[in-house]
Amino acid sequence: MVVSIVGGHGQIALALTELLAAKGVEVRSLIRNPDHSADVREAGGDPAVVDFETATDAEIDVAVAGSDVVVFAAGAGPGSGPERKETVDYGAAVRLIEAARRNGSPRYVMISAVRADPDYPGEEVFAVYQRAKGRADAELGRSGLDHLIVRPVRLTDEPPTGRVALVRDTEALESEYVPRRDVAAVLAEVITNHPEAGGILNLSAGKTEIPQAFG
Repeated sequence: MVVSIVGGHGQIALALTELLAAKGVEVRSLIRNPDHSADVREAGGDPAVVDFETATDAEIDVAVAGSDVVVFAAGAGPGSGPERKETVDYGAAVRLIEAARRNGSPRYVMISAVRADPDYPGEEVFAVYQRAKGRADAELGRSGLDHLIVRPVRLTDEPPTGRVALVRDTEALESEYVPRRDVAAVLAEVITNHPEAGGILNLSAGKTEIPQAFG
């Protein structure tokens, strides 16, 4: 299996790379900054430098060709302004959708955000972010691709517990936070053992062990 991760130097992406590599999965980590290549290799991934904001379609196609699964784990980051929410959180996600279609429609796994909504109200940067994520999710939902959208609550750097709530209804979430490494573990479980999981799943810390969370 070949998995390509866009935003491969992010904390969740690096943890996911470690988990997948330990299972014998070939991981391509798509990164913007070549200085991050060593971190990717240390995690067990193969770095590919491609900037989804500026790369040509042909350059993106080379990076994802032959992938069985593509993962969108990129984000403009908390210090960025509204413009990059549009070009990264929405625009780059859509470019990956288009690339997946051009390259044999591999499975697409999206890291989104809880309550992302194309009509999220407000003009502050967080609202722009939620709308960008919501629009990207909507594009993926109508793309025709085999896909899963994972919407975590607030991310933390606390140690993983291996226990989560993974639910369709946000009212069934069991916490307002989730450790990043537990998000990575959920994604690894999805990619390697649950190809049937699709649509939108909301994610928080919880009581259910990750392998049983898909039941």
